[in-house]
Amino acid sequence: MAKLRHIAIAAKDPDAMAEFYKQAFDFKEVRKTDGPLAYGYHLSDGTIDLAILRFKTDQIGKGLDYTGLHHFGILVDDIDKVSKKVEALGGRHYMDQGGDRAGGFEVKLYGPEGVLFDIAEHPWTGTEPLPVEKARAAE
Repeated sequence: MAKLRHIAIAAKDPDAMAEFYKQAFDFKEVRKTDGPLAYGYHLSDGTIDLAILRFKTDQIGKGLDYTGLHHFGILVDDIDKVSKKVEALGGRHYMDQGGDRAGGFEVKLYGPEGVLFDIAEHPWTGTEPLPVEKARAAE
């Protein structure tokens, strides 16, 4: 079963917002990023990655001044299989993101009403992996 493991918030001041969540909820900073898509922080409660980012590209058609929920990420066991399933259901591929990025390869897709989300086979930094099925764990 796929698991929600990543939430990204678009922020004007990622430094201040990250500090707020670290102090308010004791979230741990697991990574700071400044790449071609965004600048900001990845915080974690140990289960979910909370990315607080100032985006450098408009991925959701709301402009670079937009703040708020940007996208979410789902951990899956097979990116290719899930990508094909999403597209068969009407979803649309946006981009592949991988290479030397911490946390592994991701595929970004648009779902219903243009909502952007990521799928990945590798947990985001600081997050839990998919649970091992009982049958596989017994092997």
